[in-house]
Amino acid sequence: MSDVDVDLFVMGGGSGGVRAARMAAQRGARVMLAEQGGTAGLGGTCVNLGCIPKKLYSYAAHYAEAFEESHGFGWEGRAPSFNWGTLKANRRREISRLNGVYAKLLTGAGVEVINARARLVGAQQVEVDGRIVKARHILVATGGTPFVPEIAGREHVLVSDAIFDLDPFPQRLVIVGGGYIASEFASIFNGLGAQVTQLYRGEQILRGFDEEVRHFVAAEMRKNGVDLRLSADVTSITKVPQGLDIAIRDNAGNTSTLLADAVLYATGRVPNVRGIGLEEVGVKLGWGGAVEVDDNFRTIVPSIYAVGDVTDRIQLTPVALAEAMVVVDQLYGPTHGKAARCMNYEFIPTAVFTHPNIGMVGHSEQDAPTHYGAVTIYRSEFRALKHTLSGSSERTLMKLVVEDATDRVVGLHMVGPDAGEIVQGFAVAMKAGATKAIFDSTIGIHPTAAEEFVTMREPVRTVPA
Repeated sequence: MSDVDVDLFVMGGGSGGVRAARMAAQRGARVMLAEQGGTAGLGGTCVNLGCIPKKLYSYAAHYAEAFEESHGFGWEGRAPSFNWGTLKANRRREISRLNGVYAKLLTGAGVEVINARARLVGAQQVEVDGRIVKARHILVATGGTPFVPEIAGREHVLVSDAIFDLDPFPQRLVIVGGGYIASEFASIFNGLGAQVTQLYRGEQILRGFDEEVRHFVAAEMRKNGVDLRLSADVTSITKVPQGLDIAIRDNAGNTSTLLADAVLYATGRVPNVRGIGLEEVGVKLGWGGAVEVDDNFRTIVPSIYAVGDVTDRIQLTPVALAEAMVVVDQLYGPTHGKAARCMNYEFIPTAVFTHPNIGMVGHSEQDAPTHYGAVTIYRSEFRALKHTLSGSSERTLMKLVVEDATDRVVGLHMVGPDAGEIVQGFAVAMKAGATKAIFDSTIGIHPTAAEEFVTMREPVRTVPA
């Protein structure tokens, strides 16, 4: 008789947790998964409060400009009005459908789903729903949670988890932060019709991205109507009859105030580790509470693993999915005679759904020389064919970073419509080691924006090692 209740206990029903639970069960393991939000929370941040609803709202925000641009193509008449309540209701319906899909995937694989919060009480013991479950292995996949700094009036701010159901629609919205979440929501609510002010205490938004991309997208966002204020730090927020009074101080010490109907803080996310017993059972936590793991995602406690945002490596859903498969292969073996998977964080593509979008894979112009020595930069900026009739002044930026020693393309960046869709295909080529010569020998699809990546012939500069 087995000395454990389950082979694998998964804490958290987000992308990584669901993937690991389902795949482990399909390989014959007895699996239990606990999700505090119940079935309605399956899918984690991405499905419920992140990628999916954000992208749906991003689609919605494009229609105002699309209606306006249509006049240049012969469409006449007034644009329809926007109904915030309809968008929210339709989003809720779609998220509920996705929750149900995740639930069916789990139960269909034989996973027992517990609608409760789980807490570690031993290296192989979890307390959940009033009982102790003994597990051969435990996977922590509890994700992350929004971080809000301690400021006067903190109780008046919203985080991204609450922005999707905000009521009423904010006519004046202040967004604090300069990362991708802050910048995306600034673009979204600006497109939906709010007067948006984005405040960031740094010198430019999207720290960590290519410098040229950062400045280019900031200029485009401003052109679209976002009031982007840099080197601006919020010192306090006060509720007044006219709304929320926000006190701001710049880097020179100058102060000002701003009135808003709502304030969204998008100042980063931290691992969701509070109160789940990690340190009590000996799991080591790093900076910001990130669970420390080895290359196979095993913690210092041999029976406990962790994947996804709770490890604070790269906070992307596809990364959590890939990490989960590494754990499953390690514990239950790979399928079809394949080698066990390992995680490689090089050349992971990503997109930012600002207006216009950003897509990138590989290294920035600033970062590449540290890894590859001297690099050569190819760049193209243009007004897309669509906008020759639309009347829009939006411009597109494309950029390649090429290693001089090998001719390999080690960085690819785009700011423009559907950048994520375009960059995904190029990521495959870069993962395979494509050189600039291969890019040059590839025939482009005409007329498209994507063809520009295979027609850039003249370098704009060389960056030394």
